Amino acid sequence: MAPAANVLVLGIGNTLQRDEGVGVHALAALQAALSPAEAAGAVTFLDGGTLGLALLPVVEDATHLLILDAVDAHLPPGAVVELADDEIPLYSGVKLSQHQVTFQEVLALAGLRGRLPARLHLIGVQPADLSLGVDLSPTVAAVLPAVVQRAIAVLQRWGVLPPSEGDGLERSPGEDVP
Repeated sequence: MAPAANVLVLGIGNTLQRDEGVGVHALAALQAALSPAEAAGAVTFLDGGTLGLALLPVVEDATHLLILDAVDAHLPPGAVVELADDEIPLYSGVKLSQHQVTFQEVLALAGLRGRLPARLHLIGVQPADLSLGVDLSPTVAAVLPAVVQRAIAVLQRWGVLPPSEGDGLERSPGEDVP
């Protein structure tokens, strides 16, 4: 991996609104699933909570950005959604979650300033329960392992994590971290 690469995994969400906090919970689960060497390696893990525009500097500094979040994709509760690069809406015309308008503005501003990360990837979960509470709904909690595995696969495709033995992941030249 080139020294200039700055890979950021960003968990977003309000942990006081049950499934709205799935991105933050997924971030913690991802860190727990990695070995200490992997977790302390070439990836920065950040609990972005509901910081919104305050995230602009870290987003602009990243070369690769993996976003973990709750998304309203009008799918059944617990559905896992993945979007990459240009598939991720940068403007608030497509609202993905209650706080997402602000984060979409962060991405749009970074793009307008010519500082959008070269690689973007979003792994989101359709929430089942947005009521007040700190625990995920059983439906969303059940898909956390799948979110973690998908996040690991993205980091492996980017060349940040080594492939797991027998995972069969093949990297194309464009998938490696420059």
